[in-house]
Amino acid sequence: MHTDTERCVRAVQSKDARFDGWFYTAVTTTRIYCRPSCPVVPPKPANMRFYPSAAAAQQAGFRACKRCRPDAAPGSPQWDERADLVARAMRLIADGVVDRDGVPGLAARLGYSPRQVERQLLAELGAGPLALARAQRAQTARLLIETSALPMAEIAFAAGFASIRSFNDTVREVFALSPSELRQRARPASLTAAPAAAPGAPDAPARTALTLRLPFRKPLCPDNLFGHLAATAVPGVEEWRDGAYRRTLRLPYGHGIVALTPRPGHIDCRLSLTDLRDLAGAIARCRRLLDLDADPEAVDGLLAEDPVLAPLVAKAPGRRVPRTVDADEFAVRAVIGQQVSTAAARTHAGRLAAAYGERIEDPEGGLSHLFPSTEALAGLDPEALAMPRSRRATLTGLISALAAGELQLGPGGDRERARAALAALPGFGPWTVECIAMRALGDPDAFTATDLGVRRAAQGLGLPGTPAALLARAAAWRPWRAYAVQYLWATDDHPINHLPAE
Repeated sequence: MHTDTERCVRAVQSKDARFDGWFYTAVTTTRIYCRPSCPVVPPKPANMRFYPSAAAAQQAGFRACKRCRPDAAPGSPQWDERADLVARAMRLIADGVVDRDGVPGLAARLGYSPRQVERQLLAELGAGPLALARAQRAQTARLLIETSALPMAEIAFAAGFASIRSFNDTVREVFALSPSELRQRARPASLTAAPAAAPGAPDAPARTALTLRLPFRKPLCPDNLFGHLAATAVPGVEEWRDGAYRRTLRLPYGHGIVALTPRPGHIDCRLSLTDLRDLAGAIARCRRLLDLDADPEAVDGLLAEDPVLAPLVAKAPGRRVPRTVDADEFAVRAVIGQQVSTAAARTHAGRLAAAYGERIEDPEGGLSHLFPSTEALAGLDPEALAMPRSRRATLTGLISALAAGELQLGPGGDRERARAALAALPGFGPWTVECIAMRALGDPDAFTATDLGVRRAAQGLGLPGTPAALLARAAAWRPWRAYAVQYLWATDDHPINHLPAE
């Protein structure tokens, strides 16, 4: 969009928050870059330059605005919508792959050479993977500076900087303030305590607690989003308590616990981490779980063109697709949930977590385990599972494919290749494949036409009830069919209790 100068100028002049994260406005006279919705008086169009990423603006020598904080804008929705190389790379960079494995590691996950990845990102975003990762490190550093009382040296390490000097230089260059000046600008009430071990657990790893605000594009309807997560919560791994969805997180350097609470203008996010290097990745996973980078106006605008869906959209606009913090975990849970009720699926998954998941300490109580890793599940005895023999075979086939690397479901996974690999596994029909595509792969166009809840809702609205006819009608909803599913589910008295027809 940044190449459409006229449209960008109109968005800046109208302070249109819908375009925050889509592009960044740099002002040549002040050498500052902003969100389109920045509250300051819009500059003259002749002095505006538009960039597709904060990293590109930073590379061009512009500093982040201190008022609108463009580095903290919602992410561009195109990185979740699209399935090409650039979008997959952006999802992996947000997950921290470049900081952990470098550009070669990023390229290996994508199946391309480092030079090809660099060339594609530069051509579209004006910045390579290192610059994009550096911009993310700067944002992580700012979060820690402003929301914790940690020493600057610890923040530099946690944010992924190789040295204190590079940390100081980057913060000054990006924000035009030193780290100490950034902290002084933050309100003292926003600072939390330094790391502390969990009460009653002297051998537990030290934790750092942080409270953050996760922005999103309005509108957002939290009902189906948090309702689904609460209704399907695995005992010991997830829970709904005091208006917040809480769960454990398996992260590259350790583990964490997150509590997510919907607020009118943001999602309140309370994170407890055993290793602060996981902060950026944990935030990215929470945003992905809640589909916070979606463009609800684009989605609802298209779906409302259908006269049957229009009243549903008008009643509760801004529905999101509940996704996952761990793609492999969700795939396992999808198989466990085949042809059983939600309650039974929760029970089976809870037993699996208790038997094979890593035990953790929750200072607030209620959570006890991480969901088992693929490596842990590789050693499970299928005969011990209280489920039909055919479903045990489906589950062990999935675990074997994940463990062998034959199936890639993470944020950088190729959606169509993953669909084909899933469909080739025994016991995987359209319902399971599309559920995993929707929730684990984050495909906004995934469509569970065989889902009994979707078919029942469709028939109640006068839409075709057979999968083939429903698929034909849903062609007009592309590329947002996963969101249409959320609106259809919302018409059912029990939108979670869907038995797949496979």
